[in-house]
Amino acid sequence: MIFRKSEPPHPVEQSSAPSRPGTKGRPTRTRKEAEAARRRPLVVDDRKEARKRDRERASQERMEAQQALVTGDERKMPAQHRGPERRYVRDVVDSRRNVAEYFFPIALVFMLVALVLPLIRPEITTAMSTGMIVVLWGGIALCVIDSLVLRRSLRAKLTERFGSVGQGLVGYGIMRAIQIRRFRLPKPQIKHGEAPR
Repeated sequence: MIFRKSEPPHPVEQSSAPSRPGTKGRPTRTRKEAEAARRRPLVVDDRKEARKRDRERASQERMEAQQALVTGDERKMPAQHRGPERRYVRDVVDSRRNVAEYFFPIALVFMLVALVLPLIRPEITTAMSTGMIVVLWGGIALCVIDSLVLRRSLRAKLTERFGSVGQGLVGYGIMRAIQIRRFRLPKPQIKHGEAPR
């Protein structure tokens, strides 16, 4: 028994009648046409002008971020300083008196004196060296102890307020505590002894 393929239907001629309502009214474009429409040159015609615009935009963003660090506007701060947890850590650190913020200026003055005084009075060089070692190592030990106390305090307060301690928050607080208060960025928004916001 031989089966014959049915004859293909005769092609229907496109009518010039208007398209049905709700249709595009035009054929769908091919993938090749769509890709060609999206294609843009990789190299801008005026590269110098483009670089100049990029530099100006980056400079403007840096200025806004710097201003935000001074004013406390979190919307424009760099990403590493944003968020309620980081603001709380800053406030906890800024509300307490940290040993390191006083130790580093004192150590700097002490080191300058230790460099200048032996030039004036060479006979006290040994005593000055011993005193400098005692003061510096004693101050460093106090800073380490204060950092451990701050670490424990931050972990307890963050757990109480937010339910957990986010990654890097304790280190963020300790690094802030080491800095001299006047030079901290973002600028402290509360005074010593005030409750964190």
